Amino acid sequence: MNNILVATNVTKRYGDHLALKDVSLDIPKNSIYGLLGPNGAGKTTLIRIINQITYPDQGSVFFDGEPLKPEHIAQIGYLPEERGLYKSMKVGEQALYLAQLKGLSKAEAKKRLKFWFEKLEIGDWWNKKIQELSKGMAQKIQFVVTVLHEPKLLIFDEPFSGFDPINANIIKEQILALKENGTSIIFSTHRMESVEELCEYIALIHKSEKILDGKLSEIKKAYKNNIFRIGLESTGANGLLEDLQQKYKVLTHEYDSKESQLNISVQLPSNDSREILNYLGQKANVNGFVETIPSANDIFIQTIQKRNLSHE
Repeated sequence: MNNILVATNVTKRYGDHLALKDVSLDIPKNSIYGLLGPNGAGKTTLIRIINQITYPDQGSVFFDGEPLKPEHIAQIGYLPEERGLYKSMKVGEQALYLAQLKGLSKAEAKKRLKFWFEKLEIGDWWNKKIQELSKGMAQKIQFVVTVLHEPKLLIFDEPFSGFDPINANIIKEQILALKENGTSIIFSTHRMESVEELCEYIALIHKSEKILDGKLSEIKKAYKNNIFRIGLESTGANGLLEDLQQKYKVLTHEYDSKESQLNISVQLPSNDSREILNYLGQKANVNGFVETIPSANDIFIQTIQKRNLSHE
């Protein structure tokens, strides 16, 4: 696979604290890669290594097929969770300054800033000071200066922090558009609904170790546990439920009197649903039969809990 970033057996210590232990990642080009894990797991340390703020004690990192080196910083954009704008500077003055630090000429920076300010409808903020803006408004400025130099790799750490739902959706659309235009993105967040919406690949880091990674759709398939949500239209719901409880593992059940429908969730011993469908078809009208696919949040919690139990 063609990867924008490859980390191999990366280990990092801070004194007696092991921040990363033997972590290896392959981040495909032109993808949105979710970097997940609880607080203190080691995600920020890995991001700092990619940005060459710090260096691994062991292991290697390759960027676009080459060993990671200082000149690659110009091809990386980083939006940290803790924002770093100068509150007393005016928006336009600061944006121009930061763009030129990234290697853009003043003229090119102005051109690109005009494009983004119009796109995000923030043109009238140019002469405002950062301290006059709300957290969400300042966040938009930070987003613009992060993407302005059109890097090959973008790293977003909790990019929706401080945004109301409308502006969060605007930024989400821009992230997807950047990906469609060829940018590779590392997306670090605790918001699992954002992972569902944006990420094609994920890695889960816990207590300094990578404990899960791969394509999200394939991980979901691997975590399926043969649970089905079923809607049954029947006048004899109580008797039907008793029959089902004797024959199958019924996890939940609820009767909708308005619809005369028994709604149940059933865990089957295998993924072969034909037997239960044939059985139910003889007992009632089957109005719904849907397999429950675990969410990213379900997988996150289940994997962390399993890991913690194994280390007790």
